[in-house]
Amino acid sequence: MSTSTLRTALVTGAGSGIGRACATALLKEGWQVVFVGRRAQALKEAIAAAGADGARGIALPCDVSDEHAVAALFENVRERCGRLDLLFNNAGVSLPNTLPDEYSAAAWRQAVDINLNGAFFCLSGAFRLMRAQQPGGGRIINNGSISAHAPRPGSMAYTATKHAITGLTRAAALDGRPFDIAVGQIDIGNVASDMTEKMARGVPQADGSVRPEARMDMQAVVDTFMAMARLPLSANVLFMTVMATRMPFVGRG
Repeated sequence: MSTSTLRTALVTGAGSGIGRACATALLKEGWQVVFVGRRAQALKEAIAAAGADGARGIALPCDVSDEHAVAALFENVRERCGRLDLLFNNAGVSLPNTLPDEYSAAAWRQAVDINLNGAFFCLSGAFRLMRAQQPGGGRIINNGSISAHAPRPGSMAYTATKHAITGLTRAAALDGRPFDIAVGQIDIGNVASDMTEKMARGVPQADGSVRPEARMDMQAVVDTFMAMARLPLSANVLFMTVMATRMPFVGRG
């Protein structure tokens, strides 16, 4: 597709953090972007801060853990935008440091419902649109985590769901081949944001100590994401890891 052609992207968790930063970058590169999240006001503020008009920046509140709400979301996108070229499956939740026997069933289900079920519902909705539209195809980028490969202490629910995202990515990449649907995953480690302020102060390590960890600027994540988003559908980055150089990941444990 030519960069002069209006392409449509949908970003979940677009009201803050990584989702907002990546959705904003897409807008600035000329995409039409559907900002999705739980809080309508946060979505509208993100679009306004990006300087986008209502035609190219669209705020659609949705709870991704609700399969019916997600189905309605993608139907709305089909009616308003006509097609979908990119899904950034970014919405997720992390839980406080918790030992396996201390998780409540409700907390466990919350992590699974948002991080895994929500990602599947959105991937399924995007897949359906991308298969049916003309010309067919599109790109899906799942937000995994370095926890998909090495857990932190007390992170069983988050780690299990992110391992599952890796399986979701591999299976969807295979199933998408006949339809020109490229599915990949970005695994992010220690980006500077409000959610990671505690890392600068000190977080539990595998050896039982509590130590501060290095963080990277959000722009590094945006640049990596955009490199994946710009690829032609004939090419795919199946897995990409971007992380703070000095964070304890390689050799963690």
